[in-house]
Amino acid sequence: MTRPDLNLLVTLDVLLAEGSVARAARRLRLSPSAMSRALARLREVTGDPLLVRAGRGLVPTPRAVELRGEAGRVVEEAQALLRPADRLDLKSLVRTFTLRNREGFVETFGVALLARIAREAPGVRLRFVPKPDKESTPLRDGAVDLETGVIGGATGPEVRAQALFRDCFVGVVRPGHPLLDAPLTPERYAGGEHVLVSRRGRNAGPVDAALERIGLKRTIAVTVSSFSEALVLARNSDLIAEVPERYTMRLAQGMARFALPVELPEHTVSLLWHPRMDADPAHRWLRACLREVCAERQGR
Repeated sequence: MTRPDLNLLVTLDVLLAEGSVARAARRLRLSPSAMSRALARLREVTGDPLLVRAGRGLVPTPRAVELRGEAGRVVEEAQALLRPADRLDLKSLVRTFTLRNREGFVETFGVALLARIAREAPGVRLRFVPKPDKESTPLRDGAVDLETGVIGGATGPEVRAQALFRDCFVGVVRPGHPLLDAPLTPERYAGGEHVLVSRRGRNAGPVDAALERIGLKRTIAVTVSSFSEALVLARNSDLIAEVPERYTMRLAQGMARFALPVELPEHTVSLLWHPRMDADPAHRWLRACLREVCAERQGR
């Protein structure tokens, strides 16, 4: 079945409101002949003459009277739909946003973010969910509104991204750890027992590659899937953990942190969202809140 030309709705609304081909043509800035052709098309698609001759003028048919109010309502709704969104009223906004993050983000940035939202939009609620991988499917299907992380090969090419902050891996041990008793060299560092964080259960990571480049190898005593698990183990043993410095700032409180004695590049933690949310006013506001909260925490 051929789809009707929805532009005819505007023509129908004006024709029925004016009751005259000439007046409708002037209102729509068309020639009388073009308006007559439009009326002919409307008669064809509706199966009704709509306007019929009565003396020198035109009168609506019963079908036209029936359509008159309905056509006007549909046109008004369509025009409202295509107008820019109204100014966002944060005080009356009621909405729940889902954010996907690795462990450490909520602990480091969550309190400041919630305080900011409570001040500006008390009707907004946040739902934090774990991020077990870098797949973009949750953003794509709308299950997640925003996520934070490092862009990887599994990140969808259509996903929008904005840098939040730069981060780097640091070593973390319990206070009083023997590693702190003397200057830290690559050899002393590699000689300790380490906890490796790998969501996929790998037996080596970037630190191992950096050590291998200078002819060293470390002992990995245990592998875990999260930074929080690594920090718990390191806090209560002589294990050495490596975690992102800023992302896990709160999780690592009270522990001794040190710069790694090997070369590891910094990485960029970004804010990620699907392009369909670009123009949504509430979504834009939340993105700004996240950026500013992360910037504030960076200065502390």
